[in-house]
Amino acid sequence: MSSSDQISEISEIARICDDYVTASIKLSPIASTNLGVAGLDDQLDDFSLAQAGQSADLLRETIAKIKASDPINDYDRIAKDVALERMQSSLALHDSQEAYILWGVLWSPVSDIRQVFEMMDPSGDNYQENISARMNAVAQSYESWKSTLLQLAASGKTTATRQVLAVASQLETFASGSYREFATGAGSDLSAAARAEKASQALAQWLRDVYLPLSNPKDPVGRERYQVWARHFTGADLDLEATYQWGIEELDRINERMWSAAAKLYPDAKSLREVADRLEEDPRYLIDGSEELLKRLRKFVDDALERLDGKEFDIDPRIKFCDCKLAPEGGASAAYYMGPSEDFSRPGTTWFPTMGKSKFSFWHIASTWYHEAIPGHHLQIATSMLEKERLNRYQRNDAWTSGHGEGWALYAERLMDELGAFEDPGYEMGYLSGQALRATRIIVDIGMHLELDDFDGNTWSAESAFLILRDRALLDEISSRSEVDRYLSLPGQAISYKVGEQVWMRARSDAKKRLGDNFSLKKFHSHALKLGPMGLDPFEKELSKWDGK
Repeated sequence: MSSSDQISEISEIARICDDYVTASIKLSPIASTNLGVAGLDDQLDDFSLAQAGQSADLLRETIAKIKASDPINDYDRIAKDVALERMQSSLALHDSQEAYILWGVLWSPVSDIRQVFEMMDPSGDNYQENISARMNAVAQSYESWKSTLLQLAASGKTTATRQVLAVASQLETFASGSYREFATGAGSDLSAAARAEKASQALAQWLRDVYLPLSNPKDPVGRERYQVWARHFTGADLDLEATYQWGIEELDRINERMWSAAAKLYPDAKSLREVADRLEEDPRYLIDGSEELLKRLRKFVDDALERLDGKEFDIDPRIKFCDCKLAPEGGASAAYYMGPSEDFSRPGTTWFPTMGKSKFSFWHIASTWYHEAIPGHHLQIATSMLEKERLNRYQRNDAWTSGHGEGWALYAERLMDELGAFEDPGYEMGYLSGQALRATRIIVDIGMHLELDDFDGNTWSAESAFLILRDRALLDEISSRSEVDRYLSLPGQAISYKVGEQVWMRARSDAKKRLGDNFSLKKFHSHALKLGPMGLDPFEKELSKWDGK
């Protein structure tokens, strides 16, 4: 594809997709705020099944229109394929009600509601008033979600007990000052914040008293449901047993290299777990205080930008800044990234969860920040947001596929390893522990949900998953427990990182072999990122056509 393939005049497919985004965010004030679209910042979503039905009807209408439209060039052809695959996948989750049965700390209306306040523009009109109105709407938004849970329960579809307890605890954290703390910082009405906290406490109690007895005591979803979710999160048709076995082989390979790094750090160490524990207390990597951590993270992003720009990437000036903030208390233990607003008035932002700590060890954070910021999620997502001539509004904002996106971020960590960023053996151990985590995710996610045998010949369980995460991926206890809850609430998502990285590495290797001396790493990165998000199977197919220009 060349520059002549860019959509200089908006196509019918692009227009349909743009209209879909415009209509869909009118049904979701939270999505509207996340995109930086003003007008609904004083409202929250209706999480009822009736409202979900309206969103599903919009999907059906849009799918029919796209199917009836003809692409005008290659970029338009890709846009059509991407929209149909993603929209049909989302519609299938609605029709099966899977989208409403599965939820947990990382993914539920509870976390969406709390996070949206962090995404509001402080410079926007009526900022404080909108916060108050939105906080006053928390109780009603919760009520709409309760109605959905009860309707599903009446048909025998309930969420796992483990997730109910976790979200109830999350709500109790939010009820213990989280909304008032935000309102204080924003200069908004504390009485509205107190009402939001009262509603959070009431919902937590309802989950424990009413919904918990109805909940599903079984964590695994089984092969059939797992296959649907794995396909949704990766955009690929996977052989689950082969993927599981590959995960075991990858973990063995990574652990072997970890021992080499351990020998440079603490030659007398008797276990990898001991190495991680000693690194946590090693003064070479310790940071005292959350403000000092933020300073370190921001400098780290700036240094990565200086190291990569003009060499492996040409980074657009509009996306050279990536913000770093502390995540609201009560969420999962993993760091995350949220993209910029459509007009870039709000920058892309990385979020670090302190989990109540005041001291931090940077040995395992360094690789994570390459993953979340530059060259990881920030460079990937913000680049897509810039590509308005090639990508329609749906592709830029709604076509995210975990296998493609998380695969790139993990590829970004590996790229930095190839470039020598982890010469310090502590940082190398942090990078390798992150790699081990993603390989372990494949093993325990598939293992738990398909109820395969663990390494001791017993069925994979939350406890055996915790032990391998602690001892071979070197997570601390809090993070290990949090990760297990995450996998059980989002079947198929955890495998998308390593599976996606494998596709990115394979596509790059194929391009090198095919193009020989005409291969340019910078051009490969530019072309691949500008294609925008899509499923892994079509992504690999598209990259196999790249001519190196």
